[in-house]
Amino acid sequence: MMEANEMTFAETVVSVLTSKFGGTKDNAAKWDACVVVPKEYLHNAVEFLKNDPSMQFDMLLDLAGIDYLTYPNHEGPRFAVSYAFKSMKNPGRRVRLKVLVSEADLKVTTITDLYASANWLEREVYDQFGIVFEGHPDLRRILNHVEFVGHPLRKDYPAQKRQWLSTTDFLVPELEKRLEDKGYKVIQRSKEIMPVEEEYLEGSIRE
Repeated sequence: MMEANEMTFAETVVSVLTSKFGGTKDNAAKWDACVVVPKEYLHNAVEFLKNDPSMQFDMLLDLAGIDYLTYPNHEGPRFAVSYAFKSMKNPGRRVRLKVLVSEADLKVTTITDLYASANWLEREVYDQFGIVFEGHPDLRRILNHVEFVGHPLRKDYPAQKRQWLSTTDFLVPELEKRLEDKGYKVIQRSKEIMPVEEEYLEGSIRE
């Protein structure tokens, strides 16, 4: 349970984000301080939370996608991305940002330049929800196979759908290269796990 002064600080954060970045308090958030900010101000708002001396939210706790399809009483864009931050200097201080994302414009600015830990988290949201993080250094699937079609955490994805994946992911050469760059020497390779490059690039999916 937050102390009174920390509750006051949370209210201050909400007020500042609202005034500086056009945010609105998320009244549906009952357990934390959450501000919905316009997508165009997301990066600036996150940079402020991290670097401003009065904020110092130097840890990204989580980054997650949300699909509001069939959500009771929801109005507005179908998707959202939620960002949870914590101050390591003042561990009781936490805040959450949220951006709404429409199906017609599934793009959000990356924050990987501010928090390195956002890299895999943004890839996961891209993989599972199809939300594109513009400026991400390596935006590709992270949980699903390279040939997987669709985004399984969308609420309209058929839970019983099965997909035929024709190859293993073509990652072995890249992993070997990284090992060799670190000074390791690959002394044996298994042909069974090495896909033919032409087949990998062509791929195939069967319903």
